[in-house]
Parts: sequence; C-alpha cells; structure tokens
Amino acid sequence: MELAGKIIAVLEPREGISKNTGNKWMVQTYVIETHDQYPKRMAFEVFGEDKIKQFNIQMGEELNVSFDIDARQWQDKWFNQIRAWKIDRVSAESPIPQNNPFDGQPQAIQSAPVDFSATDKTDDLPF
Repeated sequence: MELAGKIIAVLEPREGISKNTGNKWMVQTYVIETHDQYPKRMAFEVFGEDKIKQFNIQMGEELNVSFDIDARQWQDKWFNQIRAWKIDRVSAESPIPQNNPFDGQPQAIQSAPVDFSATDKTDDLPF
C-alpha cells in the first residue's frame, strides 16, 4: 500500500534488546498527513537502525510511503502495526498543466455566437 503526504511529526527512536535472540533493535515512528480535502494522518514505523539512517526522513518532507499493515494481539486487545518498507521523495516542483481549470487562474472561454433567428419559428414552448 502507498500513501503520499507531508511529514508532520518525527518521534524519538525506541530501542531495546530482543528477548528471543538477544539482538539489539531500533524503531522510529513518523506521522504523515495527506493533502486531501479532508486530510488524513497516519503514524508509521521504520524498523532497523540501518533503514532509519537510509531513509533519513525529515520534518516537513513530501514523501510517498510504501508500507505493510499487520495486526497483533496482546492481552485480549488488538493493535495495528504500519511498517514502511520504501520511501520515495516527492519533487517540490510539479509541473502545472497549461489549461488546468482548477489552478485558480481565470480561463477565457471562446465560443461562436448563436444565431437564434435562423430557427425562430413560432413560440412552441408549453408554458
């Protein structure tokens, strides 16, 4: 799955030692907000010190986040886990189409004038 938006929060990394293997682990959580009419926010994690350094996610960046979702049960409660596996940076400059009616600029509409006299017979409107 993918989600595009702006990073609005970078939380402190958490780390520990795995009980099963004794290996050190690190995870960092980020919050991204979409640019929809009604913006949505999603907290996601990057697992592993190497991935955290590789992605180097900074506050305010525009990203496209590829992620997996999984759920875990703990003490009769379920928790979602959203883990990023790929990060693409979005270019700050995106080209705007020349004839975009939604770019806030007034558009000139040109049309041929309509000649009603050629077809004007008797008024046959029912009202």
